[in-house]
Amino acid sequence: MQNKDLFIEGKSIADSYIKKYKYPFEVLPNISDIIMDIGKNLDDNYEKIGDNIWIEKRVKLPAFYTIIGPCIIDSDAEIRPSAFIRGNVIIGKGSVLGNSCEVKNSIIYDNVEVPHFNYVGDSILGYKSHMGAGSITSNLKSTKTNVVINDIETKLRKVGAFLGDYAEVGCNAVLNPGTVVGRNTIIYPLTMVRGVIPENKIVKSMDNIVERR
Repeated sequence: MQNKDLFIEGKSIADSYIKKYKYPFEVLPNISDIIMDIGKNLDDNYEKIGDNIWIEKRVKLPAFYTIIGPCIIDSDAEIRPSAFIRGNVIIGKGSVLGNSCEVKNSIIYDNVEVPHFNYVGDSILGYKSHMGAGSITSNLKSTKTNVVINDIETKLRKVGAFLGDYAEVGCNAVLNPGTVVGRNTIIYPLTMVRGVIPENKIVKSMDNIVERR
């Protein structure tokens, strides 16, 4: 699936940059540069702190958290206790990064929920997508070889998952490296997912994928 098939326009501060690429994995090596380019043009509503970290003034921050730049956290986002942002991260407007969650080299679109004990690495989560408690994006194959998506060689060792808009990932699901989940698709809890899942599906298991009605 291409970016145009997964992500609605205008729902990320990085939207104009993402549209330059055909496939979502092509964005991953460029997230740092995207952040730096956006950051230098942000207005006074964004406070620059630390090493290339921009936080909009309406962001809700807890007492304890860790942010490594470069990073942009957009307006009305909520960061909860013990969240760990490991660099090269954009968190969209109104999104939630919950307690004890870790995210690195990823773009989280607007109004996304990553609320409880999640790991998101080398991934893009589309508008209003949701990660259930304990669900993770696995971003490195056990063989340490490059990730291939539908016979397309990414030339990248680390590739997480790409969730289309409104995708729902159930609790404790594992998205294997290079997983693509189409718009409006639901992943059942405890499911191990790999490959490309079309939009408007319900994944009960990899052997039981049905239409979402």
